Amino acid sequence: MKRLLTIFTFSILIISCTDREFNRNDFSLTEDFKDYWYSGKAEITTYDLEQSRYGELRKGTATLIYVTEDFSITEQVKADDATLSKASVLKLNSTKNFNTGIYPYSIMQSSFFPLNGNDHALKIAASVQEWCGQVYMQLNNREDFDISSHSYFAGEADQYLKLNPINLENEIWNLLRIDLDRVPVGSFKMLPSFEFIRLQHIAVRPFEAEGQFITSERYHIYQLFYPELNRTLKIYLNKSAPYTIERWEESAPVGNGEQSEILTTTATKKARLRTDYWNKNSNKDLHLREKLELDQ
Repeated sequence: MKRLLTIFTFSILIISCTDREFNRNDFSLTEDFKDYWYSGKAEITTYDLEQSRYGELRKGTATLIYVTEDFSITEQVKADDATLSKASVLKLNSTKNFNTGIYPYSIMQSSFFPLNGNDHALKIAASVQEWCGQVYMQLNNREDFDISSHSYFAGEADQYLKLNPINLENEIWNLLRIDLDRVPVGSFKMLPSFEFIRLQHIAVRPFEAEGQFITSERYHIYQLFYPELNRTLKIYLNKSAPYTIERWEESAPVGNGEQSEILTTTATKKARLRTDYWNKNSNKDLHLREKLELDQ
């Protein structure tokens, strides 16, 4: 990391919080990055999850699946056709599975960040399924951010809007693995994660946010705080490349007025595996789920 660090007691370092503008021409990939991410394998990490929902913490499993792939710039899907105009992206598929009483929740978010120096993700998608119904939300980065959202909740059925390009919480998870110096710090506007927007039924709009890095003896910690939402996200990464994510915490209020309290969602690493999982779809490959400490 190239930022200046200010040293405090207890081996805690906090990066100075200054706004930064990115130059599209200053982005390059190191040989170590290429060796790790262009090896023909994905990085899969499973986590023990405690998810805040309906005022209680629910036990479950989270999974982060990172992989590079060719992405169609025009169609904004995986570029299987060699004739398509394409960009190499670092893709993240993030999943959560947990139960709320009798019925299960399944959440998936996908983010596609180009490795050619662009400022923002090319696409974000998220879906939430549970026994009451399902919701889906997608952002396509063209000249503006084109956002569509579909939900079974009253007042949220079908929404379409445009936003000027801004920081996206979903893309932070890609940037932390690509280049720490491109992760926003200081004060800025940011669109919260699609998961949070949908679960909390809040308006799809930018919120003021504050970002900083804290370095402990063991981790780099990226902290993101939304004053208006009183919400804090902390992502703990290993201190050396490829900056694997070891845990995260998300704290936000539940309830209203004097009855509100802060609950913290946590995810702690269980296992990690690098493999070409798309070729591991036979019954004979089920043992790999054991390595990831996943239920059959």
